[in-house]
Formats: sequence, structure tokens, C-alpha cells
Amino acid sequence: MEYTVDEVMKYIEEEDAKFIRLAFRDAFGVQKNISVMPGEVKKAFEQGVPINARAVAGFEDCPYASLYLKPDSSTLAVLPWRPDSGRVLRMFCDVYTPEGEEYPADTRAILKKAVEKAKEAGIEFRFGTETEFYLFRKDDEGNPTRIPYDQAGYMDIAPLDRCENVRREIGLTIEQMGLTPERSHHESGPGQNEIDFHYGKPLKAADQMITFKMVVNIIADRCGLSADFSPLPLPDQPGNGYHINIYAADREGNDVVRYAAAGIIDRIRDITLFLNPSEASYSRFGNNTAPDRVDWSSAGKSELMYIEEYRGKTRAELRSPDASGNPYLVYALLIHAGLWGIEKRMSLPNETDEKGLLLPGSLKEARRLAEESRFVRDIVPDGILRKYTRR
Repeated sequence: MEYTVDEVMKYIEEEDAKFIRLAFRDAFGVQKNISVMPGEVKKAFEQGVPINARAVAGFEDCPYASLYLKPDSSTLAVLPWRPDSGRVLRMFCDVYTPEGEEYPADTRAILKKAVEKAKEAGIEFRFGTETEFYLFRKDDEGNPTRIPYDQAGYMDIAPLDRCENVRREIGLTIEQMGLTPERSHHESGPGQNEIDFHYGKPLKAADQMITFKMVVNIIADRCGLSADFSPLPLPDQPGNGYHINIYAADREGNDVVRYAAAGIIDRIRDITLFLNPSEASYSRFGNNTAPDRVDWSSAGKSELMYIEEYRGKTRAELRSPDASGNPYLVYALLIHAGLWGIEKRMSLPNETDEKGLLLPGSLKEARRLAEESRFVRDIVPDGILRKYTRR
């Protein structure tokens, strides 16, 4: 829900808030923020708060010395782990030029542009997420180890599942921030967990993912643990996936998910760099149930895309991404690829084609495919593409 400036100021007063964090992100989706006092909030909405643009990853070739953060009031939330007196609030911001235009290399702006393109085509996308992470112990000096917090397995319960209380605390904290997790459980690896969110509009889903990772890391630290979202924290155990459930419908409410899924499958090799931007991402592929082929099935095993029909609705689950990706770029690229499939009325390839293409086998290959892709170049600004391909 969007609030007026006066409503935000009233909320700040009622909550006795003394610091307001204005959050934004770099090209890789890493959250950044600057804190302002309540007296600066109106100015932030009207004029923006300046930041040193060229110090932010992906903004190095910015033609302006300063860019300006303007808050999105719909993202207003209390940080529940901060003091009750002199509370801290957070709002996500959009990044603007000195002329008052959205800065095109801001990945939140890239996603907003993709959503607008889908709207013009009469298509609504929504994304749900299933995100995995490990909880590790810390040593006596508070440094993370690679010792899992427990030795439980898939959907085990206490006392084997020692992570249960941590997941509950994460869920309660997220709820206090206005978000609602759908379900949670212990995953297959020792100390591995999964927390899922229902379908949400793309911008909210991306903001939610950034908030979720922040909360998990903070709650884990407060419990004396370390959270790890990396693709393959333990080489002999299951990796961490960031499975994305995709919903798409046209103006008449017709389900067009299969067309969208076909478009994503068609473009997946071009966009894998942004869904899987780290070296470890490619070690995860083919490990346990993580996919390594460009395929789909209704079996729910180790395919790239799992597609099922349930109660007259189609659910498409993309299983290759991991949480090292920037969700704003990820969702923007999935929207564009989905629109490609919908516009072309593309058919899915043969189910589980073992002779089909492989996903990129290395970060180097993924960089090459992205750099050579006209599809990617039309969506991703050159400065961000250079940052990912290390040109």
C-alpha cells in the first residue's frame, strides 16, 4: 500500500522512529543503505538524498557525480530487532538522476520497465519463491565455520531438527515487517532449511527476497549462527536453490504459463549468468537434484523446469537459479523471456529430452553466452553487463 508523505511522517511520530534507512541495491542485488533523521524524510521524497554514484558496483560509468534516492512509501517497515524506543524504519528507494529521471542502470528500474512492458502486452506475471540456506555454527571468536547446526534431513522434526526455533523466529520477524511466509521446513542437507513465499507481483517479490535474506542473516547472527545462501556450501551435500514459481495470465485471465515457460526455456542459456552469477553456481548444477540440462518435465525430479497442472491451473517452477542472483534482474529477464514465448505462442520442447542442450557448464561459458546475446543486450545496460562479464 502506498502512503502519502504526511501519512509516513505521522507513522514515524507514532512509532517514535529516530532513524530511517533508505535502502537501495548495487548491480548484484547487494543491499546498501543510508540513514536519515525524521526531519530529512520530506526532503527525501521531494528532492531525493544524494549518494556517490561511482562508488556503487554497476554505477561506475555514471555520468553524474551524484545520484538521488527517493523512497517508495509502499515498502515502509519497522526493523523489529532494533530498540522499541528510538525505532528504526526502512524504505526501499528508487535511484534518480539530477534531472529527476529514473537512473536506467538501477536494477529496480529495469524490473519496473519489464513490468510495464508486460502490462502493455496485457500480461500479468507473479513470482513465488522457494529459497534454501544452511545454518552453520560459529567458533569461539564468532567466526563462521563449516560445521552444520544439526544433522537432520528432509522435513525432520525436533530434536533432530535444531533449526526449528530459528526458522520460527525468522518467520515471526518477517511477519512483523508486513510479509507473510507460506511454509518452512528442514531441507535435505545437515543444517539446511527452506522458507517459501506465495506468488507476489514482481516488484514486491524482489523487494521481499532482499528483505528475506537480510532477516535470515540477522536472526542467524542473533542466535550465534551463520546463514549461508551460497550455491554449494558443502561439496558433499545438496546445494542451495532459489526455485521460482511462475504465474502468467492475459487480460481475460487465461493461463499463459506454458507459453511463458517455453520462452524461458528458449532463452535460459542466454540469461543463466544473471540467475547464477558465481563460480560455485556451476558446481551446484548436476549435484543431487539440481538441474544441468535445458529440459522440463511433470515428474518433479532434477529437471530445469517442473510443470504441473493442479485444479485447472498451471504451475511452472524454474529450478536452476540460486540466491547469489539479483532478484530484480532475475525477474526482469524472466518477464522478457516469458513475453517472448507468449508473443510467439511457443510450444514446449519434448518432455525430458536427454539429447537436449546443457546449461552452461562454467561461469566463463555463461559470461560468453550473455555477452553474445542480443536478447540480453536489449535488456541489461552495458555498464551492468560489463560488470557481470568482467570486460
